[in-house]
Amino acid sequence: MKKLFAIALLAPTLALAQAWPQKPIKVIVPFPPGGVTDAIARITADWLTQRLGQPVVPDNRPGATGAIAAELVARADADGYTLLSAATPQLAIVPHVQKISYDPLKDFTPISIVGTNAFALGCNSDKTPAKTLGEFVDYVKVRPGQLNYGSPGSGSVGHLTMALFLARAGLKMEAVLYKGGGPVMTDLVAGHINCYFGNFNELLPHAGGGKVRLLATSGDKRARQLPDVPTVAEQGYAGFRTETWNGYVAPAGTPRDIIERIAREIAAGCKDAAFTARLDKIGVEPVCSTPAEFAQAVRDDLRLWKDAAEAAGMKAP
Repeated sequence: MKKLFAIALLAPTLALAQAWPQKPIKVIVPFPPGGVTDAIARITADWLTQRLGQPVVPDNRPGATGAIAAELVARADADGYTLLSAATPQLAIVPHVQKISYDPLKDFTPISIVGTNAFALGCNSDKTPAKTLGEFVDYVKVRPGQLNYGSPGSGSVGHLTMALFLARAGLKMEAVLYKGGGPVMTDLVAGHINCYFGNFNELLPHAGGGKVRLLATSGDKRARQLPDVPTVAEQGYAGFRTETWNGYVAPAGTPRDIIERIAREIAAGCKDAAFTARLDKIGVEPVCSTPAEFAQAVRDDLRLWKDAAEAAGMKAP
């Protein structure tokens, strides 16, 4: 009798998972259209639309470094019809630097990291004459507080990556805060700021023209798009690594069959040349992780970015 009762309780959940999807799926995107997170969300949504037989529709809900979008999904029905295209800030950085009403570990079920990207340290060639990271450190060290770096926002990945490196290298520079990477690049190219730890797709178009020199990348290995640019770790700072991931998560409690179905379909994308080519075009390394791998990445990066936030002098109120 108890066994029959347990099966009866499970029946609605199993039926939901087997029938899913029966209507369009909404993917909440935490940033405005045009950025890397938005691009990854749309590339993945296009792929899943083909694979699932229902429209997967991006819905941009920017604000509060993505916390608005994350809170919306954390409170959504756990039925597989509302997902979050999560980037590192919402789950691993924002909890350390601002007050939020969601728990990054308890309120979401990770599905898959679609892709990752490291960052590149780009300096204005005229304003900062260094040609290597070592020369950059020497140049800044004798000018404490006299030089500056651009940041696409307080607590952004670019801001915290630079703060973490400066702390490791024992350097002092002034942060100049902007609203987004576009304005940072405008001032970097114009020589109004010294340098910027930015996305590859922001820096690469300017690196070949002589205005911007790339000194290092922040991943644990050289980037495929920049094979001649050494990592920070290679240049004397062992263990230094920052990169951002973008992936899909669902509200906690979403049926496991649905989570695994989406993860399988995303994993199939990494075996598709057209899908991976679209990611490569925006400087993203395809990953297509398992749910368990994604969950571990969130736990690991919560520790990493806590250290970075402390280096930047930031903490949640």
